Amino acid sequence: MAVVVKYVVERNGVERMTFTTKKEADAYDKMLDIAESLEVMLEKVDVPLSEQQIESLALEIAKSKDDFINVLKGAKEPVSKPAAKKKDTANAADLKSAEDKA
Repeated sequence: MAVVVKYVVERNGVERMTFTTKKEADAYDKMLDIAESLEVMLEKVDVPLSEQQIESLALEIAKSKDDFINVLKGAKEPVSKPAAKKKDTANAADLKSAEDKA
């Protein structure tokens, strides 16, 4: 029998993601905090956006916050290159998709 340590990021009673290291879980939790703050800001903009659009946009900005910070500081283009959209199943398991199926 093996003992496996998992770090679960939970928001409002919903498990969002599971990680194998505390560092990764903390980073994801911080990204979700940033996304929540961005949602509040985006709700105030004078552009008609649905609640789902606001949530998705805030999450994407939070994921690429370093690039946005560099552009806002005057950089001509983002420093980091866009990563290929794939999930790292070795370190994290997306629990949200499992909940959607349930």
